[in-house]
Amino acid sequence: MLSAIAALGGYVLKVLTFFGEMSELHLRTLVHLSRGDVELRPTVQQMATVGVSSLPIVAVTMLFSGMVFSYHVADQASLLGAGAYVGWAVAETMARELGPALTAIVVAARAGSAMAAELGTMKVTEQIDALRTMATDPVQYLVVPRYLAGLITVPMLALLADVIGTGGGFIMANATAGLSIDGYFGSIPGNLKAWTVAAGVIKSIFFGIIIAVVGCHQGLYTEKASEEVGRATTRAVVYCIMLIYAANLALTVVLFP
Repeated sequence: MLSAIAALGGYVLKVLTFFGEMSELHLRTLVHLSRGDVELRPTVQQMATVGVSSLPIVAVTMLFSGMVFSYHVADQASLLGAGAYVGWAVAETMARELGPALTAIVVAARAGSAMAAELGTMKVTEQIDALRTMATDPVQYLVVPRYLAGLITVPMLALLADVIGTGGGFIMANATAGLSIDGYFGSIPGNLKAWTVAAGVIKSIFFGIIIAVVGCHQGLYTEKASEEVGRATTRAVVYCIMLIYAANLALTVVLFP
């Protein structure tokens, strides 16, 4: 009994320590941003790594997700005589949930893991200690560019994901239910509200922050052993996905009361 309580207490302490370290890292990053301590060149490089490099996998994921979702929607809508609303149903779902959430998960797997691996390798090879020796704050030099990259590029990717997913939905709706372009896209402007799209972008901003902070945290707090880099990379992806799901639920309740 006592061993179970001790194990539970140890787990709780680890969780509290994790969130405490994350909060401190995020606060230090925000302090540097408030001071304008931004390196332009590394930031642009990280935006290319996080955004441009993730675009192909995001596009493929959303294309097939839109096609699968549209396949089911078009089938049921045809039975109910509501085929004119298939396009709106797909676009609404993409903007509300699938676009932001799936994009964030893909970026977490693609870019969040890379952040943890890069910074973890630098930690193991003592490059971060060398930065401190040269009076350079690792948070300013390494974290801030990645933070801005996640903050800016993830919402942009989410908007593209909405468009690609909706387009993929049309391909399947046309192939299976015979919906025309006008019949599919004509229902979107009058039913899809601007707030729905904006709320999806707001979600993506928070998701981008989660990916950057978790990825950088796992890299900076990696233990100095070569095998720990792989473990930190795995933890970064797992923690990102878990926090994205939790944040998605909280933001959905707040943004769509």
